[in-house]
Amino acid sequence: MKKSKFFLLLALSLVLSMFLAACNGGGDTTTETEGDKDTAEETVAQELKVLETSEIPSMDSVMAQDSASFTALANTMEGLYRLDQDQNPVPGMADGEPEVSEDGLVYTVKLKDAKWSNGDAVTADDFVFAWQRAIDPATASPYGPYMMEGKIKGAKEITEAAAAGKEVDLNTLGVKAIDEKTLEITLEKPVPYFESLMAFGTFYPQNRKFVEEQGDKYATSQDTLVYNGPFVMTNWGGTTATDWTMEKNTEYWDAETVSLETIQYNVLKDPQAAANAYETGEADITGKLASDIVPQYEGDPNLVKWLEPTIFWIKMNQQNEALANENIRRAIATAFNKEDLATSILNNGSVPANYAVPAGFVNHPDTGEDFREANGDLLTYNVEEAKKLWEQGLKELGTDSVELVYLGGDTETSKKTDAYIKDQLEKNLPGLTVDVQSVPFSVRLDRDVKMDYDLQFAGWGPDYQDAISFSDLWITEGGNNKMAYSNEQYDKLLEDAQYTYATEPAKRFEALQQAEKILLEEDAALAPVYQRSSNVLVADKVEGFTYHFIGPEYSYKWVKIK
Repeated sequence: MKKSKFFLLLALSLVLSMFLAACNGGGDTTTETEGDKDTAEETVAQELKVLETSEIPSMDSVMAQDSASFTALANTMEGLYRLDQDQNPVPGMADGEPEVSEDGLVYTVKLKDAKWSNGDAVTADDFVFAWQRAIDPATASPYGPYMMEGKIKGAKEITEAAAAGKEVDLNTLGVKAIDEKTLEITLEKPVPYFESLMAFGTFYPQNRKFVEEQGDKYATSQDTLVYNGPFVMTNWGGTTATDWTMEKNTEYWDAETVSLETIQYNVLKDPQAAANAYETGEADITGKLASDIVPQYEGDPNLVKWLEPTIFWIKMNQQNEALANENIRRAIATAFNKEDLATSILNNGSVPANYAVPAGFVNHPDTGEDFREANGDLLTYNVEEAKKLWEQGLKELGTDSVELVYLGGDTETSKKTDAYIKDQLEKNLPGLTVDVQSVPFSVRLDRDVKMDYDLQFAGWGPDYQDAISFSDLWITEGGNNKMAYSNEQYDKLLEDAQYTYATEPAKRFEALQQAEKILLEEDAALAPVYQRSSNVLVADKVEGFTYHFIGPEYSYKWVKIK
């Protein structure tokens, strides 16, 4: 592990403090007054050492599409809202509650007197500029169209016009700067999760003047970024950087709440090395622990564990002739033992997933039942049935063998999971050869966009508190589909959920449940694997550690070193 200058300075500081204590002499050194205690607490270095399991793929909020990027952005940027310590969206740049029209379509939001880290005022135009960049076809934002279509008025028309080769007018997007501190947002339909949506990274503002000055260099290093959040990057060399530093943003509107002065990040993909770094004091917070590490800390009060509404699955690219065959897909989806994977390989509290919308995430608005109650388990492990489906699929393809490229991750946990699935599939489906390619996260994202894979192990965490955050991934030619799946009935149910039943919560909820059945039970479009449990080690001295269920994974705004 590459040690930062911070670690060396900390060691020198400790030596110096011991020297001064020895020279102090004279008087009772065993008695500590309340005043001494208060002074000691006030002088504790507010410096945090964090381990990450991957580099940051993007610090451009309109180009980010992964949890690592959105977590870094959430700690350096701020939208109209941000998630608090209790998972609730609370005003960020928004100054109080917005004014909402009677039909629920127009939100008028006043902005706080906030500044960018370079001293510029954060204005309504900064939001207009960023949102227009995100929907602009020329930008090719992976999240912009996905997050805005069906929600922000005019977004769908812009993307459809671009797809048809027509000119687009970005000013038709439903976002307008009434004046410097007043933003007007017009929606396509009522959005019950509006505040949660506005906390997401795609809706952060961007300093128009600064971004335009930087041009193609924008967000490529710490010197080509400005920030309006709790921290600023002071050492980040770009997307390949394996260590970086954040420092407190003195221009942040709520800087008084921020205790940390420095956060030192280091990427460490080896889980045992990460645990060792924690044990030796080189890290205060680890990345998510691998399955073989978790048992070592069971019962340890410093092990923080939670079941996330995050599902991992195998995407099946239907551009591949074999995967266009339903029997082949269904065989793959039911040929590996999820229970064994969760308990023996992961062994970290994760649970088998036989679904596309997680358990314990959203409830029926009338009955209060979990989303899972009506649909139960879909595509469960059944090796005998899988073999029959596989043989039938091979017969329909006119072959006795299939070779598939399996795109996986390069972390130790990913490699173990991928090796297990490869072994299960090749053992249970005679004639199948799985070529596992372990690549860095940023490479996997790029290949996903290009659909350069056959099978891909991927995961999804919700962007806002609503089942549709999972369901609309699989709309025909959707921005996150990227596996050539298409079903007219599925698309219709999603359209009904977004428009027809926009003001009828129960019918909307049930339409999304029907859509899940089509995706898995009827089409076997996806092979769900497990719902993730997260386990991280957090040092005793760290107070206020905050993790999130939606959007970014962690917030350090409220962390204090005791």
